[in-house]
Amino acid sequence: MTGSASAAAVWPRPPELPGPVLSDQRWLDAVFLHWRIPESVAAAFMPEGIQPDVFDDSSWVGLIGFRMEQAALGRGPGVPYLGSFNEVNVRLYSREPDGTRGVVFLSLDANRLPVVLATRAAGIPYVWSRIRQRPPFPVSGGRTQRASGGTGTGAAGSTDEFPVGYAVRRRGSTAARSDFTVLPKLRETATDPLSVFLTARFGMHGRFLGKTAYVPNTHQAWPLFHAEVQQLSDGLIDAAGITVDGPPDSVLYSPGVRTRFGQPRIAGAPG
Repeated sequence: MTGSASAAAVWPRPPELPGPVLSDQRWLDAVFLHWRIPESVAAAFMPEGIQPDVFDDSSWVGLIGFRMEQAALGRGPGVPYLGSFNEVNVRLYSREPDGTRGVVFLSLDANRLPVVLATRAAGIPYVWSRIRQRPPFPVSGGRTQRASGGTGTGAAGSTDEFPVGYAVRRRGSTAARSDFTVLPKLRETATDPLSVFLTARFGMHGRFLGKTAYVPNTHQAWPLFHAEVQQLSDGLIDAAGITVDGPPDSVLYSPGVRTRFGQPRIAGAPG
């Protein structure tokens, strides 16, 4: 879909976040790569009581890279140093019997060891890695040109197109790696049903203390654009136990959103 239509026009209404707010974060320069996979493959990774979410008779596996900036505890200020880092995750799409949609993370690579240790202790599969963001913004006339992000408004008026991507190196000489770079098409807003399905996610499902839990978050519509792959060499999806072939079926870019996380609940329990 081309044109300047806003994703907000087709975006589902963000849910009210149950208090208290546990974290306030900004996710910037997000790259979304997705492949179709059989529903039976995704089902093998779902926590108890959760089923794969399906679009167009397929489940989907995503490779997503972004910059975390100014992550805060509660509603406080961003945590210095530890609150800003690069992240690349592999994720599936999930659904509770009552229709609540979420994501299931197979891995989350980050380059802040204390963050990795703390989140792994909580049952979230973070991996300590070296992650480098590909220079996404060209320098012209001595000034860095940036797309706006993190405020819920996009760069639809921009005519600049710039590559953006991430390079992941897990610790160890034989550990998995990933390199991907895309060229956003900033004149092509992504408001099609598949793009909304893959990005309008307001929580994660996982196993915590032996139970299936749901961690909610809320944010406005991603300012979302189609993109094309410039470079892709990935070993993270395979390392997670899923095999994909060929180029991704969906390639998207967003300058970013601001999001808040709320109190977890046991999946299936009232929010």
